Amino acid sequence: MAKILYFASLVDKLGTASEEVVLPAAVTDVRALLAWLRTRGNSWEHALSEAGVRVTVNRQFAAPETKIDNTMEIAVVPARPG
Repeated sequence: MAKILYFASLVDKLGTASEEVVLPAAVTDVRALLAWLRTRGNSWEHALSEAGVRVTVNRQFAAPETKIDNTMEIAVVPARPG
């Protein structure tokens, strides 16, 4: 399972600081992960816009096309403080 961590204001907006999930087969990169998470509903859609967050994969900042899988630790942080 992939471990996803949320930081700063995202914790309040999403109601969670972390979760472990099995990624769907179609979720193979950071861009697809954010799109999949946004399908959870309105607060997720607004909080996780690609321009509004930065993502790390295994503690390294990642580009939208960075490949991911179920063995990785992924962190999502606001692109701007607040």
